[in-house]
Amino acid sequence: MRVLSGMRSTGKLHLGNLTALERWVELQNEGNECYFFVADWHALTSHIDSTNNFAGWSLDIVKIYVAAGLDPEKSVIFIQSAVKEHAELFLLFSMLVSVSRLERIPTYKEQKQQINDRDLSSAGFLLYPVLQAADILMYRAHGVPVGEDQVYHIELTREIARRFNNLFGEVFPEPEPILAKVAKLPGTDGRKMSKSYNNFIPIDTDEKQLWKMIAPMMTDPARKRRTDPGDPEKCPVWEYHKAFTHSQEELDWVVNGCKTAGIGCIDCKKLLHKNLSAKLSPIWEKLREFDKNPEEVKKIIKEGNAKARAFAQETMRLVYDAMKFGW
Repeated sequence: MRVLSGMRSTGKLHLGNLTALERWVELQNEGNECYFFVADWHALTSHIDSTNNFAGWSLDIVKIYVAAGLDPEKSVIFIQSAVKEHAELFLLFSMLVSVSRLERIPTYKEQKQQINDRDLSSAGFLLYPVLQAADILMYRAHGVPVGEDQVYHIELTREIARRFNNLFGEVFPEPEPILAKVAKLPGTDGRKMSKSYNNFIPIDTDEKQLWKMIAPMMTDPARKRRTDPGDPEKCPVWEYHKAFTHSQEELDWVVNGCKTAGIGCIDCKKLLHKNLSAKLSPIWEKLREFDKNPEEVKKIIKEGNAKARAFAQETMRLVYDAMKFGW
């Protein structure tokens, strides 16, 4: 199976991204043909005023991709804007979908309502699901690892592929979503995790800073005192345990201790800190190695860009042949 996915370059990757990265590594190690990219063009929809940071953010993201287990020998790792064919296919696909169809996409409506500190009135923001379709279909991907909130976008991609194939002949497969195994993590304050709210825990931190972010995390509001029993399902910390605490004995200890007030919230957080530190320490070590040899990351990006570009050029030849269009 050919797999494609990416993350936007809008700053530091966080623990919500780590759960997705772990799924990517699994797909890679299962022997799939994998393409993973940094979506810097997608970042323009919300961060057009921060383009001077994009190069640095993209480098940092690729570092974390590799530190988390993506292998440049097994997966193609590249930067979206380095493969200009994405923009070319996006232009062609924009002719196959109506404005009213794009305006009905749930994430478009939700973000327009909820994000108040960014101007989302641009045509680029309305059209970004079409660019996403171009990203996916450029590599004729069969599977796309996504969270549940992105499934609707995969359906639009399937519609665009079907429309193109019906008009011009079979070029594109209709990709299937590969759902994340871990539900989307909440923010540390219990709200939706968002860089705008500053309620996320970055992957690139250290043990001391990690505790400073875990210690004040919101817990079950019913536990006003240490002796009050709680409900783990109403506590954001429990969602992080489900993602990063893998011992059933420890999970049972958290649930029973919370429900009976046998443990305090600080005890629960200390266990999370221990398990997260163990999970992140190998990543931190690899990131420090990259800091000593920054040319290694640039080499990975250069080689990945070349591989992605070669595949994209072949796709565009197939597209133009099917359309009987162009010189």
